[in-house]
Amino acid sequence: MNVEINNISKYYGYQKVLDNVSFEVKPGEILGFLGPNGAGKTTTMKIITGYISMDSGDVSIEGKSVRTGETKSSIGYLPENNPLYLDMPVVDYLRFSAKLQGVEKQSIENRVREMIRLTGLNQEKHKLIGELSKGYRQRVGLAQALIHDPDILILDEPTTGLDPNQIIEIRELIKKLGRKKTVILSTHILPEVEATCDRILIINKGKIVANGTSENLRQQAEGKNILKIKLEIPENELVIGKLRELPSVEEVIEDKNGVTGKFDIKSHKGLSSNREIFDLCAKNNWPIVEMIPIETKLEDVFRDLTMN
Repeated sequence: MNVEINNISKYYGYQKVLDNVSFEVKPGEILGFLGPNGAGKTTTMKIITGYISMDSGDVSIEGKSVRTGETKSSIGYLPENNPLYLDMPVVDYLRFSAKLQGVEKQSIENRVREMIRLTGLNQEKHKLIGELSKGYRQRVGLAQALIHDPDILILDEPTTGLDPNQIIEIRELIKKLGRKKTVILSTHILPEVEATCDRILIINKGKIVANGTSENLRQQAEGKNILKIKLEIPENELVIGKLRELPSVEEVIEDKNGVTGKFDIKSHKGLSSNREIFDLCAKNNWPIVEMIPIETKLEDVFRDLTMN
């Protein structure tokens, strides 16, 4: 199902947490929704699900506004805090969730078995939810979000509390589900986004600041060339001053371990510092031990867009 978010805004009291946010998610697409704490991610997700209302704008799913309430049955939602009934066994909770979501009575047991298999809960299915580890509780939350086979999945921090093996399993499950469903995934684990998502949206202070594939975003950020260099020099101070005088150089960062002659050099956007640095070193007889271009990571893009 197609999800369209059109100029939505939201206030909490006098604080504007969403400012005319617009984007679209198409069927079969996994969208990674990123942003620092308090940026508006969870609020946006709650509005899409119909859990809270927006102050202006609209969200439509296959042309139907979420304001009507008709879209809720099409959505599976795993909230950030994953509220569960801790005194219920896993199977009973999933049966209860299936009934709440309107699964036909004759299909409930099959759906419960399928969700237990899909989310790896077979050995834990008769335990009380309160007896489960955080990782397994997260699996129960994912199972309840999928129990009614929704066309849209809204997953807020789905891998929280999972160990590395479990993260890989859930990642593969989300990728498999994303072939047929529309998935919006929020997480702070940036490598997970690159491994799982087709497209990335970054929100900061209630506004969308980036929209594209991880490769697109890295290419945009790579306008700032970054070099890692190592020179054979007796001390850093004079060299740093000379490097900073180069027209192409924006920033010179000393090695965090205090290694003499080792720097990260960031160029101004659209410029390369390679030739100027080489010429400067040759002129001053500073032997270059290494000069390595650094690939821009998604973490770098995220920091550049959200630190201001």
